Amino acid sequence: MKAVVYNGPFDVSVKDVPDPKIVRPTDVIVRITTTNICGSDLHMYEGRTSFEQGRIFGHENLGQVIEAGSAVERVKVGDYVCLPFNVGCGFCENCEKGLTGYCLTANPGTAGAAYGFAEMGEWEGGQAELLRVPYADFNCLVLPPDAVEKEEDYVLLSDIFPTGWHATELAGLRPGESVAIYGAGPVGLMAAHSAMIKGASQVFVVDTHPDRLALAEQLGAVAINGVGDEAVNKILELTDRRGTDCGCECVGYQCCNKHGHEDNSATLNSLVASTKATGGIGTVGVFVPQDPGGATELAKEGKVPFDFGTFWFKGQSMKTGQCNVKAYNRQLARLIHQGRANPSQIISHRLALADAPEGYKHFDDRDNGWTKVILKP
Repeated sequence: MKAVVYNGPFDVSVKDVPDPKIVRPTDVIVRITTTNICGSDLHMYEGRTSFEQGRIFGHENLGQVIEAGSAVERVKVGDYVCLPFNVGCGFCENCEKGLTGYCLTANPGTAGAAYGFAEMGEWEGGQAELLRVPYADFNCLVLPPDAVEKEEDYVLLSDIFPTGWHATELAGLRPGESVAIYGAGPVGLMAAHSAMIKGASQVFVVDTHPDRLALAEQLGAVAINGVGDEAVNKILELTDRRGTDCGCECVGYQCCNKHGHEDNSATLNSLVASTKATGGIGTVGVFVPQDPGGATELAKEGKVPFDFGTFWFKGQSMKTGQCNVKAYNRQLARLIHQGRANPSQIISHRLALADAPEGYKHFDDRDNGWTKVILKP
């Protein structure tokens, strides 16, 4: 089969690799029909992680089951399925609690596994023609009869739509409340879409890319073009100096300060400043334990100069971590099926698998209009 293979920093190519096989009777093989380039893929693409050369990218995957192991009961050949980016076993302590992003089985020795991702286990990615899915009865979300018609909506259930929803959950957003979302990338836009669906009274999206802020406005949010104190002051002005009820961090450790320099504390400290006393902050942007390419010695150790004094004095709370996709994907699929959610409106480019290197370059360069890229193997 053909697959997108990592060769080294800023270098991916489409190569012929061996087809995946059924290894355990609980596996299925999925023919991938849509797979996405994610913002978190860019950390690996840029060489900012330990992702190994020769591995296949891709953790946002949807396709049709073409082969099923002998122990698979619920999922059938021919089913269209969307795969959570988390690989979960379904039976460990964390999976039993719904914390499938922290499975204790799928990546022995640590908590959490994913397809085609650094430090997240052996699982190859789905930016390819075929994908092996383990623990298939648990991991596969079997899609409704409109799976093909709404495929570009449903594929976003693999990661960014649930992750955006998760950001608002971690922040504690309730109907009628206000929220500031830092980052108008795909996850930030999905957090805005989620907040609107949940009935937020005010949704602010902070970024410096006009094309992405235009999409935020299309979703019904108020666009804030700025960073640091400039963005904070605009939010305070629009909330009678009170600040928002809660906030979401949807950028991660490669965020930048007002000078355009990388500063992993920029969005977190701005959220502390623009969120009201006792407000909640949900952090779903990727932060890592080590970042050898970090801008400072502290950043290289994965540490952040966080304004804990103000955070503590304001009595705020913060919840963090990757999304447990299975906690949300079935309900969000129903919103799509009933026409209440339309996440595909943020997709900007649809490319053949062979054009993946071009897609990675433009998306990583933040070129104008390159908001969300999907690949069609």
